[in-house]
Amino acid sequence: MRLPESFTRTVRSVHGERGEAWLRGLPNLIHECESRWSFQTGEPYPLSFQFAAPVRFADGTEAVLKLGVPHREFTSEAAALRHYDGIGAIRVLEALPEEGILLLEKADPGRSLHSVPEEEAIRTAGALMVKLHRRPVSGIVDPYPAVEQWFRGLGRLRERFGGGTGPIPEDLAAKAEQRLAELLRTAGPPVLLHGDLHHGNILSARREPWLAIDPKGVIGEAAYEPCAYLMNEIDPADPRGQTLRRAERFAEALGADSDRILRWAFCHAVLSAWWCIEDGVGRADRQVELARHLDAVIR
Repeated sequence: MRLPESFTRTVRSVHGERGEAWLRGLPNLIHECESRWSFQTGEPYPLSFQFAAPVRFADGTEAVLKLGVPHREFTSEAAALRHYDGIGAIRVLEALPEEGILLLEKADPGRSLHSVPEEEAIRTAGALMVKLHRRPVSGIVDPYPAVEQWFRGLGRLRERFGGGTGPIPEDLAAKAEQRLAELLRTAGPPVLLHGDLHHGNILSARREPWLAIDPKGVIGEAAYEPCAYLMNEIDPADPRGQTLRRAERFAEALGADSDRILRWAFCHAVLSAWWCIEDGVGRADRQVELARHLDAVIR
């Protein structure tokens, strides 16, 4: 199995020496999983931060094997899927997060939300958000980070650049810090957010029409959930109109304020730019462009 160079480069950049050691041991880890559960591994899906591939058991049953460097985000993903318990999300068949192993239900036929028209996609995503947020999280802390913890990254940005903001324009960083403080101060009831619910992480299935995959698992208010969706598949012919329509549709579905959703998305775009810098992965300049775009539509 030949792994894409972009994948191996990402793992090394994000995890350093631990990532290098994990990559060396990945063929053995796959073999161990095949022996443990008696399946055969197919060609991997397009890879980014973790390894994922379809598997087939002797009786013809299919599933998905997901492997990653053991770390907090892998643990919170497993816990989030357990929390959703198959309602709006794929089911966990086996979970060994301390070993970086997840065996998951396979979404079949597995078309992403990219395959449907814009209005239908928005309705589908909004309904799925409501479904995922349905189970209460009162008293739950570990293993999930809070949105507030995610945004400590903006403090690390300042530390990295001696109080400045490096390649992220100062005005955007300052606006994000100001808006974030207000959003956190006035936050609504907490829910367990997927945290990365964009078109590619919503797949067609038979058990339910659409299922979410790859949750981050983060505690925050419902108005935060549309952030990832708003930053994806933007229509160059009408970016402003499309973004406003999306925010309004999500606000209706979630019982939230559309401008509040846009403010969260702006802050998330600035944070994403910092993550690109911190991890050495992705294009910070693209996230800065998205932040500018979102800032321009906020009232």
